Amino acid sequence: MNSKGITQFLIEHAGKDPVSFHMPGHKGDRLLRKYGYGDFLDSIVGCDITEINGADNLFQTEGIIADTMAKYRSLYDTKASYLLINGSSAGLIASILTCVPAGGKLIMARNCHKAIFNALTLGGIKPVYAYPSMVEEYGITGPVSPEEIARLLEENPDASAVILPSPNYYGICSDVRAIADIVHDAGKFLIVDQAHGAHLKFFENTDGADGEAPASGVFGVPESAETQGADFVIISTHKTLCSFTQSAVLNVPAGSTFDDLYTLEDKLQQIESTSPSYLLMASLDINADILTDHAQELIDEWRGNLNYFYEEAAAIDGLKFMRVSDGARQAMDMTKINLDMSACGLDGHQLEDALLKYEIYAELVTGNILMCMTGIGNSRRDYDRLLDALRELSDGHRSSCAADAADESAPAGAASGAALWTKHRTSHDVPIMKELIPLEEAAGRICAASLIPYPPGIPLICPGEEIGAEEIAYIQLLRGQGEKVMGIDAEGRIAVGK
Repeated sequence: MNSKGITQFLIEHAGKDPVSFHMPGHKGDRLLRKYGYGDFLDSIVGCDITEINGADNLFQTEGIIADTMAKYRSLYDTKASYLLINGSSAGLIASILTCVPAGGKLIMARNCHKAIFNALTLGGIKPVYAYPSMVEEYGITGPVSPEEIARLLEENPDASAVILPSPNYYGICSDVRAIADIVHDAGKFLIVDQAHGAHLKFFENTDGADGEAPASGVFGVPESAETQGADFVIISTHKTLCSFTQSAVLNVPAGSTFDDLYTLEDKLQQIESTSPSYLLMASLDINADILTDHAQELIDEWRGNLNYFYEEAAAIDGLKFMRVSDGARQAMDMTKINLDMSACGLDGHQLEDALLKYEIYAELVTGNILMCMTGIGNSRRDYDRLLDALRELSDGHRSSCAADAADESAPAGAASGAALWTKHRTSHDVPIMKELIPLEEAAGRICAASLIPYPPGIPLICPGEEIGAEEIAYIQLLRGQGEKVMGIDAEGRIAVGK
């Protein structure tokens, strides 16, 4: 058992000079110190306060917190922006509870984050699942189509709102503009979980350094949900921008059809901590100031580094990138680098392990994909270190690498998960009485608590759904690979109906 403790682990990790292609987006203290926030970082313990005189109150903002919220209203062009210190999860849950009455219906993408499923439990809300398309080559989910939303709204006129993630964890985006039009025509609200896309607004608001479109090897960056007409947009500024982990923002865009801010604020104070962290709120303030003063410079640098990386990486034998397109519109956020070196005989886990030897840390493994999450704090040096490592891995596996290999390996391991949870299941009533039984004995029983591989945090089986032998085998596979599956206790038991 590792007994060094959290603090020692963090200090040792920081001392390795690691390359971060995982969240948070600031990637360390370099960016904050560059723009003059060294004093805050050096005084961070002294800045850990409560609601003393002059410090304002998150749930009755009249002073410095109100000023920071105003900065976000300006940055994202909103009628209201709220600081979140319980992550995007708090904003998602509050938005749902605001829009959907207790016992009501919510049309939701089946690949939503577990926070949305928690909102269902809190509000006694009935889900109506919208199933996203599949990216068959990798066994992961793609966008949710406007046609799917239109069909479900017609079949469920009593549903109060629609929610979907865009971008999803891999950077795949849905056509939010078309979906927003359909939802509004039906008189409903659209909530977009844009936790992975806090940066999108700034890419659309800044021109490239050379004023030209990205090179053909770059996937592009779609418009933000704020611009495309969503009513609620929840963004994890910590994922790709420069606030601290667990900080986020809930935006009600200027064009939103929703105007009952009193109810929304009431739901937020029910969900969020009554002891909000001033360190998290300060980091949100810093993030807002840096973006207000330096967004053009930082986004130009980020865009340029991505164009450089993709163009250089195109020449590496055996390396390819996941591409997703929905015709004329860009469906892929290029800031998520989805690496595939299966042509070199390396699946996602093997590629992750190989990059760790170079002190390069990625965000997510799914089958043959290793997703590197870039952020506003990544420097050209980070991209060069990743390129150098990939070149060396390609050279070391030259006998296996074939850029045009006709017999590339099929999606492996975790890639089969989406195919399981996208099965259209019959939902039963959520069991009131529960018992814990060994996972291997659960086939045919009704699930009483979500089973959630993490990451990406999408429930494989939801409460009220029947547990099948395939799902059990898949969970056992994940656990055998050292992956985390929430909903299983230390003895390998899960909750089922009695």
